[in-house]
Amino acid sequence: MAVKIRLARHGAKKRPYYRIVVADSESPRDGRFLEKVGTYNPLLDPAEVTLNTDRVQYWLQQGATPTDTVKNLLKKQGVFAQPAQ
Repeated sequence: MAVKIRLARHGAKKRPYYRIVVADSESPRDGRFLEKVGTYNPLLDPAEVTLNTDRVQYWLQQGATPTDTVKNLLKKQGVFAQPAQ
């Protein structure tokens, strides 16, 4: 089972609000997820991001891969560090 950390869209039409969730890569965008690890509200200035950093770190260690957007959010919050190569 491939696990991803991704955004699930909620909120009203033209008023998006996102949950940052850990989900199986084959489940629908707003469907079943394993755990909610944060939220993202792009409508505020600056955009509001809340994270449960302990759980995000746990899932990254377990091999979960973040999507590009979530990776950028994690970098801005200082959670996602580039692995040494």
